[in-house]
Amino acid sequence: MKEVLQQLPQKAAEKQAENKKFFARLKKRPPKDLDYTMEQLHTAEFQRTDCLSCANCCKTTGPLFTRSDVERISKHLRMKTSTFVDSYLHTDEDGDEVLQQLPCTFLGADNYCSIYEVRPKACREYPHTDRKKFQQLGALTIKNTFVCPAAFNILEEMKRRIKV
Repeated sequence: MKEVLQQLPQKAAEKQAENKKFFARLKKRPPKDLDYTMEQLHTAEFQRTDCLSCANCCKTTGPLFTRSDVERISKHLRMKTSTFVDSYLHTDEDGDEVLQQLPCTFLGADNYCSIYEVRPKACREYPHTDRKKFQQLGALTIKNTFVCPAAFNILEEMKRRIKV
């Protein structure tokens, strides 16, 4: 996995222009069965991919924390929400609550998440490759191909299967 992660940014950069063109065409003419196809691709890839051997998303990118995420996680940790925010989060330039530091504070040395059952919505949905109206997530998906080997593989298979 270490070698895959070392090569991933370069491979994603090489495909970036092609991926942008693909999503531009996909957005104009999405296939009727796109959501179903993406669900299939996502499921198949995550049967092959073990996130615990990677955890690159947790090591290199931080999720946005919604108000409900903060409340749920604070309750789980038996902390006041204000204490949780002060201890772990800061407001970024877009006004979003994000982690103060990376890798994620809740990621263990074994790549397990200590708050997995109450993790933020953004973590639960990452890399967002099985979301509805997938054609609208082009920029996010392309960004994720630089971080997540599964997202890269899903997009490559998507381009093979869907001709737009």
